[in-house]
Amino acid sequence: MRSMNKLYFIPALLFLGNVVMSNVIPSDNVIPSEAEGSASLSEADRFLHSHSPVGMTRSQCSVGMTRSQCSVGMTPPINDSLILARQTAACPASSLVPDTLTMVFMGDIMLHSAQIENTARPDGTFDFSGYFPDIEDDLRRADIAVANMEFTLAGPPYSGYPAFCAPDAYAEYMAGCGIDIFLTANNHILDKGETGLVRTLEKYRKMERSLGIRMTGSAENPDSAASNMPLIVRSKDFTIAFINCTYGTNLSTGKKFPGTYMMSDCETISAAFGRAEQAGADLIVALPHWGIEYDLHHSAEQEEYAVWLAGQGADIIIGAHPHVVQDADTLTVMSGNKERKVPVIYSLGNAISNMSAPNTQVGLMLTVKAVERPCGVRILPPEYEFLWCSLPGRLSRSHTTVKIAGHIGKKEEWTRDYEYDKMLSTYREVLKQTGLKPENNKNRHRR
Repeated sequence: MRSMNKLYFIPALLFLGNVVMSNVIPSDNVIPSEAEGSASLSEADRFLHSHSPVGMTRSQCSVGMTRSQCSVGMTPPINDSLILARQTAACPASSLVPDTLTMVFMGDIMLHSAQIENTARPDGTFDFSGYFPDIEDDLRRADIAVANMEFTLAGPPYSGYPAFCAPDAYAEYMAGCGIDIFLTANNHILDKGETGLVRTLEKYRKMERSLGIRMTGSAENPDSAASNMPLIVRSKDFTIAFINCTYGTNLSTGKKFPGTYMMSDCETISAAFGRAEQAGADLIVALPHWGIEYDLHHSAEQEEYAVWLAGQGADIIIGAHPHVVQDADTLTVMSGNKERKVPVIYSLGNAISNMSAPNTQVGLMLTVKAVERPCGVRILPPEYEFLWCSLPGRLSRSHTTVKIAGHIGKKEEWTRDYEYDKMLSTYREVLKQTGLKPENNKNRHRR
């Protein structure tokens, strides 16, 4: 269950550099995940985690310095094993494990007409309980769970494509599953015009007060924009800034407010990065709604914008919109003698929908872990959980999203054999086309 103490909202109060492309984060920058436990931490890491360099404060050490830079002024190299033995004898093992923040990101949450019809009850209510039983525990366990809400809450009558309008209960169900942050900057947020957008934001504001969710990507007025662009969230002593924007909308109000944040409005987006820095954000997460629909490869325009976002100060970039999973990359950002690695996951695909076109039923649940170290907060390599959105009557009576890894080899669970076969063939094709490696799957920690 969501705890009201899980997220703390604080008011939002430029980083420019050269960017070069890289496909792999160097191995010496890879930090063991929380799941691997303290035994996976190097001896030197254990020592550094509990000791600031001689003559330097923690704050002095954390300003863009590498481990070797932080070690300046310390004693000459000594036996790490001896240091570790002394350290572990004096301190509990738990005190040597870095603080870790776990964030989970989902792709497009949609509600097509067939979904509305399938979940409708005679009394006028809706039953969405079959959608996420396989993944809701992951969402609830995360310190922060984020998803793209690709629909409006404009009120009845409800409708699917091309003008999405969901029952309020749909958003409430998503909150109940553990989703903490609703992203609203997408091409469908204005499907019901200005009045539809305003009602959607009003409902989300009420859910902020009653259910503890947060929302970003759109605003009713400048005051609202000041509070959620960027959205600043504090969890487990980490301060995270979320910046959500879209390439455009299918309809337009012709004015900035009420409205959604546009990628083309570089002044507004750049100012949001500046406010994130002023607010002392440990990490800045950029969440663009972009790309070419149904293309498993990112476009030149996506790459160009990713470079710009990284240069502005994004620590990780996570995209949505194409309705399929796209490839991933890593940017190396240089500013003076400081180097940062910026992962880019171009598209998470669909989280739930009625789509059945090639590759649209595979999505990604992305886990991002941030670790607090003496030299600052670092991001662990992103972890992928591949998902399959099954349509009604094939695995269950309703639409349902399941973890592919947990259903491989269990064909007997499926009502329709061809759906199981399609899941396997689509999964293999997505891996082949995107270059995403199965060893990056979070399930590697469970073997």
